[in-house]
Amino acid sequence: MARMTLAVGLVLALACGPLAAQSVKITGSGSNVDINAECNISSDYEFHLTERSVVYTRKSGVPKRVLIRDGALFIDDDWVQVGAADAARLRDYERGARDAMPLAQKIGRDAAQIALAAVGEVAAVFSNDPAGTRAKLDEARKRIDARLQQAITPTRFSGDALGRGIGEAIGDVLPTFIGDVVGGALRAAFTGDASRFERIEGDLDTRIEAIVAPRKAELEANAREFCRRMEALGAIDDALEYRLPDGRPLSLLRVTAKAARD
Repeated sequence: MARMTLAVGLVLALACGPLAAQSVKITGSGSNVDINAECNISSDYEFHLTERSVVYTRKSGVPKRVLIRDGALFIDDDWVQVGAADAARLRDYERGARDAMPLAQKIGRDAAQIALAAVGEVAAVFSNDPAGTRAKLDEARKRIDARLQQAITPTRFSGDALGRGIGEAIGDVLPTFIGDVVGGALRAAFTGDASRFERIEGDLDTRIEAIVAPRKAELEANAREFCRRMEALGAIDDALEYRLPDGRPLSLLRVTAKAARD
């Protein structure tokens, strides 16, 4: 099954593609910070949002394209008839999807900021120019924020565009960070200052934890709330009376048993 992750790298895949039960994990130099936010939702479709419609698409299977717009339902090549109850459900579905987008944007921003801060701290402590390294980090943050603001709004969402944009922003800065770490290690090796890196390594986990811990609770709570909203959409999907020509339910989302949440 195609998978979807709320995680650093594709920080907003939670809102964009085929969904599956996943956890956020932010990792930095031996420190693993698990943010428990499992979404017990799966789908065979990719999710898109336009100014007028909620759109689900997939490359194989029937139907390949499902569009929801103001209580109406379009499947593959035609609008299909739905009853009054389903029209109300479809409006609730579209409203719920749009209402979730500001929260999705915030989760993406916060996850990216935590990840970049942790990675940047690793690079900064090894770098001979910590201020310069942190300046590069600030630029990467600004680019990611700009991508999120452009790609995620109540009237727009494209997982592909978002993934490319975030990947480019991280890809631009990550080689520099790696170069700072490697350069620092080589300088230490040639100058015989290996003890400096031993001291740094011993303190690094504490530094990263200090960066992540204050932001973890809010991100975790927001991620759980987002999961609940996705599950609510799944419940609306399950309640639809409409059936495909072969008698199958539409089944845009599949909700499995909920995991225990704190």
